[in-house]
Amino acid sequence: MTENSTSLELQGDIPPEDSPSAPPGSSPWTPSLEEWQTLLDGEPSYRLDQLWRGLYSEQLEPNEISTLPKGLRQRIGEHFKPSLDLATKQSADDGKTIKWLWALPDGSSIETVLMHYNRRSTVCVSSQAGCAMACGFCATGQAGYERHLTVGEILEQVVSAQRQAAEIDSRLSNVVFMGMGEPMANYDRVLESVRRLITDMGIGARKITVSTVGLAPQMRRLAGEGLQVGLALSLHAANDDLRTELVPVNKRHPIDELIDCCQQFRRTTGRRVSLEWAMIDGVNDRDSDADELASVARRAHAHINLIPLNPTPGWPTVGTPPDRIDAFARRLTDRGANATIRANRGTDIDAACGQLAGSVAKHKTGAQAVTLGPSPGTKGGRT
Repeated sequence: MTENSTSLELQGDIPPEDSPSAPPGSSPWTPSLEEWQTLLDGEPSYRLDQLWRGLYSEQLEPNEISTLPKGLRQRIGEHFKPSLDLATKQSADDGKTIKWLWALPDGSSIETVLMHYNRRSTVCVSSQAGCAMACGFCATGQAGYERHLTVGEILEQVVSAQRQAAEIDSRLSNVVFMGMGEPMANYDRVLESVRRLITDMGIGARKITVSTVGLAPQMRRLAGEGLQVGLALSLHAANDDLRTELVPVNKRHPIDELIDCCQQFRRTTGRRVSLEWAMIDGVNDRDSDADELASVARRAHAHINLIPLNPTPGWPTVGTPPDRIDAFARRLTDRGANATIRANRGTDIDAACGQLAGSVAKHKTGAQAVTLGPSPGTKGGRT
């Protein structure tokens, strides 16, 4: 971890968009269509379509795209390789929950979780290695921040999930940015990933959800993007004193500001925001907490997801007992709020909400300059 990231860990600050990321050009899913066009300069124009379709419609690695000539596949493969190196793969819930631990080229690591539901599947993807938000009850927040993920590193998680779902005749229907990291802090790369998921991978916008601990400027930006994606706000407390203790960034963007962002998102997109609430025994599960939360939800025109707190090594408080969660939900409903109790998945393999830590041995690779047009003395042609 760098000196800069240590400071971020301690303060719960927001890492800048230009903070360290992986060496450019490592993943074939990182370059944009325009960048691939430049890299394939000298090749017939249809090669670009074949490559892009292979990567996104068919979710193939470059060396698997049989419509490309062997020589071009080799040249692409010399410079662009998948960034996710499988370290471990675990399953739980009778195989309905799968967690991957990936080693990245620079030694960082992330985790991805796939959940199967009746012939459809949801993947929970990471957007950063670590997290700078310093929420004490979250394992990722306890670990601190390393760097942003690239577009390719984000999309490769979805590609892996699509392949896994297809193996059991399931369809990847939903993508949620609720894994490691704060998606809104890596806004530009997350947004580009979302656009490619919709346009090129065929995931419906309404089947994509982006979460945030409450970065208000980015919430407003997302509202203005013209996308029908979902927005989930990790609230966890409905008064500023308690929320600042649980979610330090609340000092910068307090609850009233976040309510205004939720209202703007509803006005602009027609979609209500989901308020995520981890039920922490004796901390935010009292009757007074329910009353405050119901008031916030009504003002924000938002839906509430109640999540039993999942155990993490660095947080001593336990989750609220099930009967108390039920009573809390009833009190919300009695006060005019809409609430759902979310079922936990993957707790026994540390794959549930707040448990992703991503610890793996370091791996190192280097970056190279890239030239992918026809080799000297050859002509690009259809094969």
